[in-house]
Amino acid sequence: MAAELHVALVAADREVWSGEATLVVARTTSGDIGVMPGHQPLLGVLESGPVTIRTSDGATVVAAVHGGFISFADNKLSLLAEIAELSDEIDVQRAERELERAQAEGDASAERRADVRLRAATATR
Repeated sequence: MAAELHVALVAADREVWSGEATLVVARTTSGDIGVMPGHQPLLGVLESGPVTIRTSDGATVVAAVHGGFISFADNKLSLLAEIAELSDEIDVQRAERELERAQAEGDASAERRADVRLRAATATR
């Protein structure tokens, strides 16, 4: 069996996903980072972006994450997000409308959120 790490993706309002994984890729203020079992301990600030989790059974879980923190020690990875949604929870048509509205209004922050949601939603479809 491949080495595993325990992952907990938690938003301010709920636990979004928890389980065993072999790889997690997330965007931090220092750039994209991949965490595998045995990684050095780390603490970082998450930027808005898709988080990709390769589960122990070979499946891929993708979530749209907007801000927060990432922490890893003793093969336990915590992703503490301000807002997070799994790709299969995202309404693509609604996210497209939100993106168009944000672009029309010149709201860069809303545009970034909608773009991240769309990228996460389409990553596994």
